[in-house]
Parts: sequence; structure tokens; C-alpha cells
Amino acid sequence: MSTNSPSKKIWNKFKRNKLAFGGLIFILILMLMGVLGYLITPDQTPYANTMHLQLSNKKPFRTFDFLIINRNPGIKRVTLFKKMLFGQEANFKSIPITSYRVEGNRIFVREYIGDDENAEETSYKINGQQNFEKNNIYTQTFYFGTDMYGRDLLSRLILGIRVSLSVGLMAVLISLFIGVSLGAIAGYFGAEIDAFISWFMNVIWSLPSLLLVIAISFALGKGFWQIFIAVGLSTWVDVSRLVRGQVMALKEVEFVEAAKALGFSTQRTIVKHILPNIAGPILVVASANFAAAILLETGLSFLGFGAQPPMPSWGSMIKEHYAYIIMDAAYLAVLPGLAIMLTVYAFNLLAIGLRDAFDVKSQNTNV
Repeated sequence: MSTNSPSKKIWNKFKRNKLAFGGLIFILILMLMGVLGYLITPDQTPYANTMHLQLSNKKPFRTFDFLIINRNPGIKRVTLFKKMLFGQEANFKSIPITSYRVEGNRIFVREYIGDDENAEETSYKINGQQNFEKNNIYTQTFYFGTDMYGRDLLSRLILGIRVSLSVGLMAVLISLFIGVSLGAIAGYFGAEIDAFISWFMNVIWSLPSLLLVIAISFALGKGFWQIFIAVGLSTWVDVSRLVRGQVMALKEVEFVEAAKALGFSTQRTIVKHILPNIAGPILVVASANFAAAILLETGLSFLGFGAQPPMPSWGSMIKEHYAYIIMDAAYLAVLPGLAIMLTVYAFNLLAIGLRDAFDVKSQNTNV
């Protein structure tokens, strides 16, 4: 890539926009955390669904000791790649404890049942295990506290990144495929085809996005994969309107006329000659649609149409804990809400930065 190439100029101009560049870095960090997934979560079980009901709604940075009371040797260890994608099922069951002492072949513990309550001492047989305390007692710190079911909130927030970004990505891909196709056809052919597609776009445009997504979700059913299709089918109009206008402006320029004169097919003319010249505006609207798709997904999850429990989703986490906002545990709803806000803000900053970088009128300035 030469120094004076258009792509280099666009990149240099984008980097000078500190807010947009910061948004890009934030998105890349989120993507890295989403890919690593279970490898960086404190709770590495599937969906971070380890429950300790005694520890419900505990404040951030609380630390507890746990005693492993039984093990399941039938649970197989998975490979690192499978663990990263799907987690590792726990091969033991543990309970939180406040104190313990070992006497002979028995261990006496007091189970944690609350900050202001003391449980009676319970004993378990050790069966002469070597290094029993090292192998069966561990400490865990809940850096973001625990939710209403005693699950680690930090782990579920990290896994929620996957849901939001994957829904946003798939929805944007679906909306790009539909929007670019219909917009290019309408803009290039015009006449009755343009009138019909424009009418269809206006019909979809007139429907509230959230209600349209809910209607599609009713038709497809609740679930994670259905969200991809529902959100994608509701966000293509922006892309289609943009592409239609851009294609109408470009179809009469010299290089398109030259392609027609050389006998190139309509498909080749659109795909090879027109669409590459409007890639910048399409990228800008795709970035904005990514943020809109995340908001739609969280709204659906809040209403119960999105990712179903126990799959962690930022929207469903707010739904489960919004009542705690007026209590002493507002962080349970504020933290996922803050994650949504920062992610959407980062994508909006990225869209604004790309819009300014691809601004044709200002590309003649020194870079």
C-alpha cells in the first residue's frame, strides 16, 4: 500500500480522529475478549452458570472459601479450543464455607449461609487423602459481585459480549446482502423495478424496528439463531436506500458507460465497477447498523424474545435485575447497561470517523 494510495489517506485521516480511533480500539478489545471467551472468565463452566444461592447479590470484590464435597470422575476434560468455545463442565460440587478444621480423617466446616448467620458445624470424611486442604479447598474472588442466583457477574458479562457482537455481525451481513442487492437493482434499472422496490422499502421503513423484530421473532420462535434473522430483516432498509441513491448517481459516469460499451454483463458492471466505488458509504452505514442491531438484540432479550436462559445476554441480565436499581444492588443492572452503552457508543464513534474519513469533498486536503 503506497503512501499516496486512497486507502492509506483514508486510514491516516481516520487515525487523526482520536475518538473514532479509540472506539475502534475498544471494539477490537471486545472482540478479543469475545473470542477468548471461557479462557478468561473466572467461571469456565458452560454459560458461566455455576450457582451458589447462598451467595446471591454479593457486592463486588467479595472473596469466599469453598470446600469441594464430591467429584465426578466421569466428566471428561475438553481440548483448549473446545473449552474456549463451549467451556468446561465442572467435575466437582462445592459449597461456600466460613471456617474449617481437620481432625484425623474428618474435616469440620461451617457452611456460609449469610453475613449475619452462623451455620452449625458439619463434618465430612476425608478417607485419608494426601494434601486434602490443597486439593479440596479453594478461594474465589467475585470482582463484579454475584447475581441473584449466586453466579459470577464478571464471567456472564464477558460471555454476553459474544451474544451482542455475534448478533450484530450476522444481522449486518444479512442486512448488507438484502440491502445492497435490492438497492443496486433499483438504482441501476430504475423505472417500474425502482418504483416497486422503493414502495416496498417505504412499507418496511414505516414499521417501528422493535415491533417488526418482535413480529418476526413470533413467526420464527424464540432463540439465539432466530435473532440473527429477525434483526437482519429489520435493518436492511437503510443500506438499500443508500445504495440505490449511490448507484443512480454513478450509473451514468464514464467508466460505467465504458463497461457497457465493452459488452460487460449487468452483474459484472454492478459488482466489479459500481459497488467498489460506494464501499465507503456502505461501510459507514454498516457500522451504524451494528450499533442498532446490538440495541435491538438487548431490547428483545429484555422482553424475553432473545437469547434464552441460561445463555448470558446483557439484555436478559438487565431484565433479571432491574428491580435492584432501587435497592442496595443497583450494579447488577447498571453494569450490563454500561456495557451496552459503551459498545453502542464505540460503534457510533467508528461510524462517524469512517464518514469523515470517506468524505469525498475533503479528500483533496493534505494528509
